[in-house]
Amino acid sequence: MSDTTPRPDETPTDPTAPPPPPAPEAAAPEAAAPEAATAEAPLAPPAPAPAEQPYPTPPPPAAYEQPQDAQQHPPYYAQQSPPQYAPQAAPLTPSEERTWGMLSHVVGGGAMVLSGGFLGFVGSLVIYLMYKDRGPFVRAHAANSLNVQITAGIGFLIGWLLTITIIGALIGIPILIAVFIWAVVVHIIGAVKANNGEWWTPPMTPQFIK
Repeated sequence: MSDTTPRPDETPTDPTAPPPPPAPEAAAPEAAAPEAATAEAPLAPPAPAPAEQPYPTPPPPAAYEQPQDAQQHPPYYAQQSPPQYAPQAAPLTPSEERTWGMLSHVVGGGAMVLSGGFLGFVGSLVIYLMYKDRGPFVRAHAANSLNVQITAGIGFLIGWLLTITIIGALIGIPILIAVFIWAVVVHIIGAVKANNGEWWTPPMTPQFIK
């Protein structure tokens, strides 16, 4: 073989000829590369499951606080002051009981005389209401004086009704005089008894008040 024979790698090529297609073996390694990479790559460990969180502890209940308006304006019952009771009157001494027992007869009889028999019960009633709870002795004599006035008032009413007619006047007028004298005498006796400290019940007198 002569030296002028061209070697295979020195074979002249036609510049106008299209390039030869790439060899199929060259693309196979590239395509198989991802598969090999995936086959050879180790699997990633699974992500750990999140730890179970305990239930959150509820916050402690807040202390009860009254609204600001309620603090500035307390309830109505809190504004009221407790009821004030009047102190009970002190009991009378024995001498005071005798004095007021006597005055219950004197005032009642005097008012009856001055008013013609119409207002005698007022004096007896006032003393009875004022002193009936301050001693048993003054209560008894004031009640007797008031009973005398009630009985006398009934007698006066009957006497005045009988004086409307002429025939009735013959009975009515003596009744008025008799009732008047009886009431005056009984009040005088009652005043003396009370002043002496004696318990006494007036005669012919119903016990309307005790």
